[in-house]
Amino acid sequence: MKRFRISNEAVYLLAVFVLSLATAMLAAADFGMSMVVAPAYIVSLKVKFLTFGQAEYIVQGILFLIFCILMGRVKFLYFFAFVSGLIYGAVLDFWRTVIPHFNPGIYPPGTLPVPVRIVYFIAGFLLNSLGVALYFKTYFYPQVYEFFVKGISMRFGISLPKFKIRFDMTCLAAAALLSFVMFRGIVGIGIGTVVLAFLNGPLIGFYGKWMERHLETWERWTEFSKKFD
Repeated sequence: MKRFRISNEAVYLLAVFVLSLATAMLAAADFGMSMVVAPAYIVSLKVKFLTFGQAEYIVQGILFLIFCILMGRVKFLYFFAFVSGLIYGAVLDFWRTVIPHFNPGIYPPGTLPVPVRIVYFIAGFLLNSLGVALYFKTYFYPQVYEFFVKGISMRFGISLPKFKIRFDMTCLAAAALLSFVMFRGIVGIGIGTVVLAFLNGPLIGFYGKWMERHLETWERWTEFSKKFD
């Protein structure tokens, strides 16, 4: 079977665009965000001068500081994970600006017709898993969320799947706390959060296996890629 050949760098850019678009769709659907991005989303809803992408900078920045403290050292290359978060946040805000349905200033969360919201949720869910799977196919460090889970689990010898579950539950608890403190109720968390929690992992695995069979990646910047080993 012939495999599609694509550069690693192009995969990274595709991951950024796909995952940010998925997040914009899930926000427009308003059935609940993923546990990982829910804290930043809730902050952006309350603090009006912050966009969703800018709230991501703050949350990922705090998480990055915690990562460096727990690792007990700071490598210059670690900062690329934060740069990935900055790029992702900027593209997320781009989608939410140029596409009217995704722009909360035009269509506040929950105001779109229910059939449209369902379509956006399904598309966002499918693309969200694809975006994460694409990140795992490139040598670049992903956003701080995934980088934190991988790095800390390796640092302390914790099973990656088990630590991922603990990390997600911690993000959910933080989102619930922020929601109650800022809105005196549940905001940004819903049935969609539950669906993403249970089905995102298997779907990421499915995409990964498909890409193993059908994609062949290569490094355009060979010497640069070695720095990420």
